[in-house]
Amino acid sequence: MSALFKQNGEECMKITRVLMVLFLFSLASISHALEVGDKAPDFKLEATDGKTYSLADFKGKESVIIAWFPKAYTKGCTIECKSLAENGHLLKKFKSTYFMASVDALEDNKGFANEHHADFPLLSDPSKETARAYGVLNEERGVAMRQTFYIDENGVILAIDREVKPETSAEDMAAKLAELKIAPR
Repeated sequence: MSALFKQNGEECMKITRVLMVLFLFSLASISHALEVGDKAPDFKLEATDGKTYSLADFKGKESVIIAWFPKAYTKGCTIECKSLAENGHLLKKFKSTYFMASVDALEDNKGFANEHHADFPLLSDPSKETARAYGVLNEERGVAMRQTFYIDENGVILAIDREVKPETSAEDMAAKLAELKIAPR
């Protein structure tokens, strides 16, 4: 009996070691959340204005704001879009381009933008690749989390707002641009 226990114990230890190696490997393969100072992932996304944008388009020219939102036509997203549409003049004072972005289909974002008179582009990421790269994809729900990224003209993340208030989104973005000392137009 003790020989059987010893053999089973050794097999358990081998299995435990294999599981530990697999666990450590999985931890190493998990990408870290983006932080201030990180290089922002480049993207190439279609927008509601009929253009395709990439972060590289703005390199050396101006800063970029990407305001990720969960889903077109939902309450909080509607409030945020209205804030930016009605108060975008506050943002246009700065040498910066701003976008809202979601994993919605382009046609959904076009209708949403038109309905709320958005005079700025909404980016569509239906493949969810860019949302994953930015660490905003809620895999369980299949939508982006509401977060705003401020990226300088060299592609470096200057700030991340993970507690966006949809009703004051435009005012908060303008205040953050001033705080970051983004040049006026």
